[in-house]
Amino acid sequence: MLFSKSFIPILKNIPSEAKIKSHQLMLRTGMIKQSSAGIYSWLPLGFKVMKKIEQIVREEQDNIGVQEILMPTIQSAEIWKESGRYKDYGEEMLRIKDRQGRDMLYGPTNEELVTDIFRSSIKSYKSLPQLLYHIQWKFRDELRPRFGIMRCREFYMKDAYSFDLNDDEALFSYNKFFLSYLKTFKRLNLSAIPMAADTGPIGGNLSHEFIILADTGESKIYTDKRVFNVDSDQTKIEKNSLANLRKEFEKFYSVTDEKYSEKEFNNKVPEEFRLKTKGIEVGHIFYFGDKYSKPMNSSVDYNGKKEFVKMGSYGVGVSRLVGAIIEAKYDEKKEIMKWPQSISPYDCAIIPFLNKGNKKNLDKAVNISKKLRENNIDFIIDDTEENFSSKLKKFNLIGIPSQIIIGNKTEGDNFEFIKIGENPEISNLDKIIKLINQSKKN
Repeated sequence: MLFSKSFIPILKNIPSEAKIKSHQLMLRTGMIKQSSAGIYSWLPLGFKVMKKIEQIVREEQDNIGVQEILMPTIQSAEIWKESGRYKDYGEEMLRIKDRQGRDMLYGPTNEELVTDIFRSSIKSYKSLPQLLYHIQWKFRDELRPRFGIMRCREFYMKDAYSFDLNDDEALFSYNKFFLSYLKTFKRLNLSAIPMAADTGPIGGNLSHEFIILADTGESKIYTDKRVFNVDSDQTKIEKNSLANLRKEFEKFYSVTDEKYSEKEFNNKVPEEFRLKTKGIEVGHIFYFGDKYSKPMNSSVDYNGKKEFVKMGSYGVGVSRLVGAIIEAKYDEKKEIMKWPQSISPYDCAIIPFLNKGNKKNLDKAVNISKKLRENNIDFIIDDTEENFSSKLKKFNLIGIPSQIIIGNKTEGDNFEFIKIGENPEISNLDKIIKLINQSKKN
């Protein structure tokens, strides 16, 4: 990809309406463009990052045996009336009528719809458990959308749902997702703390939010610092081992604002380990038993007896994760964005020094790109006539983790190679390819 042909509309100045790092960077590097209040178009750079995050989320769901489906954005109001949530959900739900006058809505979540799908297909307990997920756009009509994609009205989300025969089996499913989320956020190079949380409009009596620490976060959190030392490298998907993993985290007081008790916090956490701060919610899991299955008559036959299935739901904000990672990784002072290699918009930028009318270095860049392509390295060539320092600054801002410089120090098959934020080194192309591919594996 040549930079001159790419659609990356970079702004020179920070937009005045952007108040936090992620909103500033995403507008400035042309990752998104606002369409209306709280609604954004995702442009190529931002879309690439989001799709890579989506793929990691998908792989970790697949790894615990969740099956992918796709549900529509527009839902019938009838199933929400069955569950009793149609009137209770509030003004965040966008209610509409079709041309026949039927009540419809733009889905803010999918508990009712997935329950309807399940009840029409599964009749015997022998088909349980069932774990289903989809990745789809959601709409919640926020009263005050702000902070760019961090609190917007339309967002891209992975939500999953579990169906089990009893509480014991349902908690096993819950713990599978607990582990899956720890693995997902670790692959994104994020330290996400599972915290006891309020269930809100979803309902139920068991819930955890996964929070990353950030000064710009909207969630107030109260935690024991020792929770950061819990070893989450769990590989066995077994009842006891997963339950023990969750217990290891739950040994330490760690809650969101709605669950906070100052007395309990002070009693359970020694003063030197107390942490009161802010964070960003990047995932939320719920167990709510038969809250939806009972009113919607979703049951299975168990030895001739009707049993309402036990359910849970599990959400990850895929589009929100783009902003959350920026909040965690962007160095505002140096204007350097360090994307995790796994989700960087490009693996490598090739930056030739171009004298006017001299295409020799650009020809070298094209030759290098052929070898990168052979090694499955995604690249972009800066063929613009900007001055050299401006080019480097631009790619630091965009956050391309590896940069190959073709300039005065380039001789033969040796090139100046820079890992973002580090000092340059002179290396041959084979070594550079090896270094980039090693970074992709880490």
